Amino acid sequence: MYAVISRDKIQLPAGTVVRMPGTWQDYCTLRQSRGDRSLPRLKFRLGEILLMSPLPKHGREANILADIVKALLDSETRDYEAFTPITMEIPEEGGIEPDYCFYIDNWQAAVGQDRLNWQVDPPPDLVIEIDVTTYTAAEDYAPYRVPEVWLLKNNGLKIYGFSGESYQQQSASRYFPNVDLFGLIEQVLQVASIRGTGAALRELRQQFMRSRP
Repeated sequence: MYAVISRDKIQLPAGTVVRMPGTWQDYCTLRQSRGDRSLPRLKFRLGEILLMSPLPKHGREANILADIVKALLDSETRDYEAFTPITMEIPEEGGIEPDYCFYIDNWQAAVGQDRLNWQVDPPPDLVIEIDVTTYTAAEDYAPYRVPEVWLLKNNGLKIYGFSGESYQQQSASRYFPNVDLFGLIEQVLQVASIRGTGAALRELRQQFMRSRP
């Protein structure tokens, strides 16, 4: 199957990434032509449009990482809001669709919201991205000033914190400073690859319950 990209049709084989020059209006036209479908994923950087059709591995790992975050937050009885899919846009500047995003410190700002104005409302506190096809970079979130980006590539986690005007790689998460996320995520992914996602997450929750005082 070949990639088909036109004003009224977008079809990409799974795992395909297409990069092409384009304007904000070109991006809006492609997004509208996609209609209610969530695929292919679309991204706009200044002067460039990227399209990506995820592999099953992409969605599976995004959901696993999101469930790990939920389990961590629930184990500490912390409130949060979570979104997927979601489109973040700043006209003429950027458009991006994170795999998963969380409002943690600013959860109250997102409660009950059907739409968010990315030029006015606070950004998500945490964004999760799975990079299977070199489609993602933490710097893509700089226009939105997202405080923390998790990037999982080849089963290895990288944590980026926003500082000043750019992202710097971090050794720990600002939201879970006392948790070895690198080891924890590696462990859950390994169990999931052998026994399945459900078993891996049940084991994780049981681990958290045993560690409670």
